[in-house]
Amino acid sequence: MRLFLILLIAAAVAQLFLPWWVVAPLSFVAGAALGRTGGQAFLAGFAGIGMGWLGLAAWQQLHGAARLSHRVAQLLPLGGAGWALVVVTAVVGGLVGGVAALAGCWLRQALVPAPVEVSDTVAS
Repeated sequence: MRLFLILLIAAAVAQLFLPWWVVAPLSFVAGAALGRTGGQAFLAGFAGIGMGWLGLAAWQQLHGAARLSHRVAQLLPLGGAGWALVVVTAVVGGLVGGVAALAGCWLRQALVPAPVEVSDTVAS
């Protein structure tokens, strides 16, 4: 949950000033620092970035970009549905964030091995 919130907030702020692809290195670093398992890191990255992009795309769709999204949706096989483009945008952003967070988590796991647990019983 902490990784999800950090990605959601940090990516939303960073994208105000930086290009769209800033979500990949941001998710990679956050996944490496906070991802416990690969699955958890991927889901947090997918949800955090995907929901951020969904919110921004939906806000733009509602506040004046509907005509542009309709035209872009006509270029893609979406039949001119602007809201379908909003959903596709969220899925693409989610995949970028999820894969980057997963890669960061896996890199940390490869470089820093998990501690070995010592059992309480002593073999006789």
